Amino acid sequence: MANPFSAITPELMELSSRFESNSRIDPSLYDKYDVKRGLRDINGKGVLTGLTVISEIVSSKTVDGKEVPCEGKLYYRGIDVEEIVEGFIKEDRFGFEEVAYLLLFGELPDAEQLDNFCRILSNYRTLPTNFVRDIIMKAPSQDMMNTLARSVLTMYSYDDNADDNSIPNVLRQSLQLIALFPLLSVYGYQAYCHYHDHKSLFIHRPQPELSTAENILYILRPDSKYTPLEAKILDLALVLHAEHGGGNNSTFTTHVVTSSGTDTYSAITAALCSLKGPRHGGANIKVVQMFEDMKAKVSDWTDEGQVADYLERLLDKKEFDRSGLIYGMGHAVYSLSDPRATVLKKFVESLSKEKERMDEFRLYSLVERLAPEIIREKRKIYKGVSANVDFYSGLVYDMLGLPLQLFTPLFAIARLPGWAAHRMEEIVNAGKIIRPAYKSVSDRRPYIPLDQRQK
Repeated sequence: MANPFSAITPELMELSSRFESNSRIDPSLYDKYDVKRGLRDINGKGVLTGLTVISEIVSSKTVDGKEVPCEGKLYYRGIDVEEIVEGFIKEDRFGFEEVAYLLLFGELPDAEQLDNFCRILSNYRTLPTNFVRDIIMKAPSQDMMNTLARSVLTMYSYDDNADDNSIPNVLRQSLQLIALFPLLSVYGYQAYCHYHDHKSLFIHRPQPELSTAENILYILRPDSKYTPLEAKILDLALVLHAEHGGGNNSTFTTHVVTSSGTDTYSAITAALCSLKGPRHGGANIKVVQMFEDMKAKVSDWTDEGQVADYLERLLDKKEFDRSGLIYGMGHAVYSLSDPRATVLKKFVESLSKEKERMDEFRLYSLVERLAPEIIREKRKIYKGVSANVDFYSGLVYDMLGLPLQLFTPLFAIARLPGWAAHRMEEIVNAGKIIRPAYKSVSDRRPYIPLDQRQK
């Protein structure tokens, strides 16, 4: 039986139509008033709205006085993320905790500092008494991001100093959330599987000696087993998603909400709500779903002609969700390459061999090569198009056996250190409340008494 709470009635349809007809804005007015829609100019360059020391994105360089596209670079606190990855991979250790420390405190930790930091996170990796039973297990949502957001907001009630925005207290709250996000995400998923899919319920306790990536796999899988390569590639994915400048939608949301003086739990929840959107953190789900549709409709995955034909139909809104998009291709900032995708691809091949899924990896590689050329032929584009991090991250998570419902929460787990660093940066620099301008283009009208109004 239909849920009356969720019903769209004819009356609502009529009212919706009325709203739409009275709320449309002539697109030419955006040009007339020089409005930077999406806070980006006509060339896709973001409007400068703040300063940060947390990270830097480089997508162009100056040659002979002109700005030209270049291979993408990403710096965490001034250090090339590719060098960071090369460092911990060479030393055969996990990198996410090191990156979290770097983003939060602005320096690479020495061995003792890193050990102490991991110990702090481990000590915080325990939820309040009965939290799982009273909060996570009750009214589980079909979307884990909503479950995660609700859990974070509820943690406010367990914090005696929830509204204290001093740096020591915000740091304490941030470290607790970094430690607990894997538990909140995975336990929320297990509750959903139990109540909605009628599966067995598994609630594994995290292990203090394990890294964040290892603990995610440990508490998620019924048998708690994983291979070293699986854990290392998941750790790598977390590192590459940890931070991406102050202008991405969820991080900018963190700055905006923090500038109002609100508490940590509200600020992080706002960031989560932003990340949930399919244009942001949910993009890798679309990539996986698009490829599943492609694999079903392309008989020979090695045939460039068949694959190209499917990609053309995607752009013509004749395939998949008919959005006209090739998901995973293109980025708001990067042009020639997304360094995160470049790094991730190197390790995806190894995982593909372990999982005996090289045919899929080759298909992804083929699409990565063909799509930019096809897009350039069919679209007017102001800059280059290349694979973004979502293109390969979805494949990684799928090969790790991670459910689609956890793809975006994994993004949130990874991005939390970046959000926390930006929140504290906003507090430390005590900026003004963020309040951009919107110009009204409505006509002035007199008020009409109720008995004189016409239907």
